[in-house]
Amino acid sequence: MRELKNNVRAVLRKRKDAMIPEDRLVKSHKISRHLMNLIRDGETVMVFTSKEKEVNTRPLIDALFAKNNPVIVPIIEKEDVSLRLSYLRDFSALVPSTFGVPEPIGSEIPAHAEDIGTIILPMLGFDRHGGRIGYGAGYYDRFLSKHPGLRKIGIAFACQEFDGLPVDENDIRMDYIITENGIAYPEGG
Repeated sequence: MRELKNNVRAVLRKRKDAMIPEDRLVKSHKISRHLMNLIRDGETVMVFTSKEKEVNTRPLIDALFAKNNPVIVPIIEKEDVSLRLSYLRDFSALVPSTFGVPEPIGSEIPAHAEDIGTIILPMLGFDRHGGRIGYGAGYYDRFLSKHPGLRKIGIAFACQEFDGLPVDENDIRMDYIITENGIAYPEGG
């Protein structure tokens, strides 16, 4: 299974890398607009802070700030392969950290998983059955297995869809998957 997943990841990385930056940003704005239709007023949302070739989460975080939704971001703990949580109040708090991910290192405002209503997850790929494949370290799957009550929304570009994604018992399915074309799972919302 590991080798199959790594082969799928290689295909998906090439698809994502083939996108031009301007298209990524336009599509990221569309994803943000679709996603905001699912966010409840006042709901605390945990959202990843994106790296260059991922769905850009800045438009989404801006929209959450504008609606006064509390925003929590993860901080990667490599030592024990876990996520530490911090509220985010301002983009100036973010600095490149583990794996180049922007994190509020030195400006943390401790947060707790119990405060989260919805978590927005990065994906390297997805299928139309709620399957998600990440980058391989399992940070989010571990976090979600400890906090099963969270509403899970994966965001990705449509080109990251992979029919028959290899998933196993450790891979946690999403409640929703959003692309620039709208809700991909459950299909049509």
